[in-house]
Amino acid sequence: MNRVQTAVVIEDEAETRGIITLILSQSGFAVHACERGADAVEAVRSLRPELVTLDLGLPDIDGFEVARQIRVFSDTRILMVTARSREIDMLMGLESGADEYVTKPFRPRELKHRVKALMRRPRKPDNEASWPRAGTQAAGLTILEHNGLRLSPQTRRVEADGVEIALTPSEFDLLRALMEGGRTVRTGADLAGILQGHITTAAGAYRDDGASRIVPNHIGNLRRKLGESRANPRWIETARGFGYRMTPR
Repeated sequence: MNRVQTAVVIEDEAETRGIITLILSQSGFAVHACERGADAVEAVRSLRPELVTLDLGLPDIDGFEVARQIRVFSDTRILMVTARSREIDMLMGLESGADEYVTKPFRPRELKHRVKALMRRPRKPDNEASWPRAGTQAAGLTILEHNGLRLSPQTRRVEADGVEIALTPSEFDLLRALMEGGRTVRTGADLAGILQGHITTAAGAYRDDGASRIVPNHIGNLRRKLGESRANPRWIETARGFGYRMTPR
């Protein structure tokens, strides 16, 4: 029997908390709701949910800090749901580890769509096998490799020069798309479509200016974790006016 998926709702406003809980329950989740950030971090640690919805304005610690603390031990999908609509808040949310950002007031249908898209992104398995040798296909595992960077789509693991890199689901999906594309330029619309779950291959495009704006922020976070600079990249190259691609081998 398949395990029921779990969601943790972190929201201090009772009405909004109830609406989100109802939407997720109708979508098949077992929902645990929290009003305070510190309680929510412990709930995520113990419940190991597949999804977290997170408000920014909490009574004890803000949502940015909650996301950062969760990211220390979990790669769960984090969907920020907040009344803060400024671009700087969205950027800080993505920087702290969120995968998606929805502003209030939201339409229930919109929230369901965002959740559905997020749930298409698999998480890293809890029990992972050792890395197979580069370029091999052992036990069904395929390894993508580029200039010392290795990625396993099945186990959702990434290594740079032998050091494992912890990525959010969004960062992993973007890196996988770029590595699979190689020197083919992936536009912001292409990559936004992948994040939204509309396309999964190098062909096609997804038109959503709002979603496209978050791609550079995820790419920036990805570069920071890989320890490379935009000016002199080892792996991810910006094709000015077009998008992104991998550097020459």
